[in-house]
Amino acid sequence: MNATADRLEFAPPPTPGLARALLLAIVAHALLMVALTAGLSWRREAELVSAEAELWSAVPAQAAPKLIEPPPPLPTPPARVEPIAPPPRIPDADIAIEREKLRRQEDKERERKALEVQQRLAKLDLEKKREQDKRDREKKLAQDKRQAEQDAKRKETVAAQEAAKRLEIQRQENIKRLTGLANASGSSGATGTAAQSSGPSASYGAKLEARIRPNIVFSDETADNPRAVVLFNAAPDGTIMGKPRLKTSSGNKSWDEAVLRAVEKTESIPRDIDGRVPPLIEMGFTPKKQ
Repeated sequence: MNATADRLEFAPPPTPGLARALLLAIVAHALLMVALTAGLSWRREAELVSAEAELWSAVPAQAAPKLIEPPPPLPTPPARVEPIAPPPRIPDADIAIEREKLRRQEDKERERKALEVQQRLAKLDLEKKREQDKRDREKKLAQDKRQAEQDAKRKETVAAQEAAKRLEIQRQENIKRLTGLANASGSSGATGTAAQSSGPSASYGAKLEARIRPNIVFSDETADNPRAVVLFNAAPDGTIMGKPRLKTSSGNKSWDEAVLRAVEKTESIPRDIDGRVPPLIEMGFTPKKQ
C-alpha cells in the first residue's frame, strides 16, 4: 500500500485529455473492425455476432507520447553547372556567304601561290637569259677578236704580197730599162723606153695610101668629101689577112664599098722604114685626095 502510494506520489501528473484519446482510439478500432468485417462478409453467411467488451483499469496510466517522426533531411542542392550555350544557329544564307568567303580566300591563296611560282620561274628564266646573253657576248667578243686577228694577218699577208709584187715589177722594169738602154736605137732626144720604136713612121701612111688608092673604083660624083675609115690585119711580110672591116662609115654606101674592095684587091702592103709591118692598120680614105 505504501509502495503504491509512493509510486503514485512520484508518478507524473496525468496527461490531460487521456479519456478522450482513449475513446477516440476505441471508436477508430471499432470502425476498423466494422470495415474488415464488411469486407469479408460476402464469403460467408451472415452470422449474428454479439460481443461485449469492457475496458477498465484499476490504476490510471498515462498514455505514451505520440511518435513524432523527424522531418526528412533537406535535399542537398546539386552542384551548379554552368549551362553551355549552344552554338548560334546560322541561317542557310549566312552559311552560303561563309562558304563563299572561304572559297574566295582559298582562291586568293591559290592565286598568290601560283603568282609566287610564276615570279620564281620568271626570275629563273631572266637569270638564265642573262647568263646566256653574257655567254653569247663573250663568245661574240672572242669571235670578233679572232676575226680581227685573222683580218690583220690577212691584211699583212696581202700587203706583203703586194709589196713583193711591186718590188718584182720594179725589178723587172729596171731590168727592161737597163736592157733597153743597152740596146736602144733611138736618137739622143728620144723619150721612149723601148729598144726601138714600134709604131709606124710618119711617112708610112702616105706609102700605104699610094699602094691602095689606085685600086679604088668610084665613079659617083659627090658634092662633099666623105671619109671612110677601114681596119685590116697584115702579116709580117705585108700580106693582108682576112677581109677589111669598116670602122667608120662615110655616109655614102658606094664609097664605103669601093674602099673595102680596094683594100681586098691590094692583097699586100709595103714594109715600114724599120722593115716591119704593123699587125693592125687603120686608114681613112676620101674621094678627093686631101
